[in-house]
Amino acid sequence: MFSVFGATRKLAMRLFALMSVLWLAACDPAMMQGANPSIDPNAPIRVALLVPQNSGRPGDAILARSLENAARLAIQDLDGVRIDLRVYDTGGQAGQASAVAVQAVNDGAKIILGPVFADAANAAGVAVSGRNVNVLSFSNNVDIAGGNVFVLGNTFQNTANRLVRYAASRGKGNILVVYEQTTAGEAGRRAIETAIGRSSATGAGAIGYSFSQEGVVAAVPGIVQNVRSSGAQSIFLTADSSGALPLFAQLLPEAGLSPATTQYMGLTRWDIPPATLALPGVQGGWFTLPDPGLNQQFQGRYAAVYGGAPHPIAGLAYDGIAAIGALAKRGRSDALSASALTQGSGFVGVNGIFRLRSDGTNDRALAIAAIRNNQVTIIDPAPRSFAGAGF
Repeated sequence: MFSVFGATRKLAMRLFALMSVLWLAACDPAMMQGANPSIDPNAPIRVALLVPQNSGRPGDAILARSLENAARLAIQDLDGVRIDLRVYDTGGQAGQASAVAVQAVNDGAKIILGPVFADAANAAGVAVSGRNVNVLSFSNNVDIAGGNVFVLGNTFQNTANRLVRYAASRGKGNILVVYEQTTAGEAGRRAIETAIGRSSATGAGAIGYSFSQEGVVAAVPGIVQNVRSSGAQSIFLTADSSGALPLFAQLLPEAGLSPATTQYMGLTRWDIPPATLALPGVQGGWFTLPDPGLNQQFQGRYAAVYGGAPHPIAGLAYDGIAAIGALAKRGRSDALSASALTQGSGFVGVNGIFRLRSDGTNDRALAIAAIRNNQVTIIDPAPRSFAGAGF
């Protein structure tokens, strides 16, 4: 795709493939109803964990194992709450996810944690929509959110909201959106434009490009012209390290848009893979991270128990169990109802504080990072409460 990626391309492409699958099309969540199950506060809570163990796709078995490990680590950390975790294999397929979701409820599951991929999560939610069970999916696809399906993954809207508000507060709020003409790119554009509309920032326009090297090259003159004519102070890129980011980081400065005078910021993690940090064009660029302190504690604990690093999204399984445990500890029979899950104060997880919303989406506290001298520097810490300045 982009020859400029060099040796980092394979890892980055695997991560991009995972994120792309999260954005598969879904059924209409409005057709489902939020669930209000009743539990016995004095008995172990049966939780179904749905993972893509035997999908046959590279990396899915490792992902599945990492999610299960993180969930079991969270169970060990619960105080006074008993969880009966049952693991079910979706095979990474919607049909199998639907079948095992029904099986899990037949086995007594009061809540479903997972699946990972959007089509499988959507199918699981639809399959048990009449069984009074909520689904906490690891997806970040807001199109499947709603009814009895909640997404735990960090959404484009969370990142866009955080960066747009920060840019406006730093006098860099006239923002040009640059997006790839793909499903994920279009979703990212909408999220950024929504964030601009909700803030004191202003939009300098949006420029799309076809997802190819030729498309990126062709888009550069128009981006430069727009910045100069509109007075845009920032460029918000939806591109990631496995896509157009390395090429834009090279071509835009060469065309006269220096990172020293035009603020670059991204909807994706610019520190994955780490080699991205060495690109000259991303120096000074902004992106978001989960709360680094809490996330590093989780990674250290995981490594100590399991002897290796967790998968990048494994913390979502921990967060799901942490939320279930926090609610169950209150000793109420309606602990896993939709209204309980969407409590305004939220929960503390290994990625920072988060809360589930009644529309099935989420709010996550994010830190803002800048790349300086090929290293990640936190320039605005993640809020520790939902009354913080980041919200």
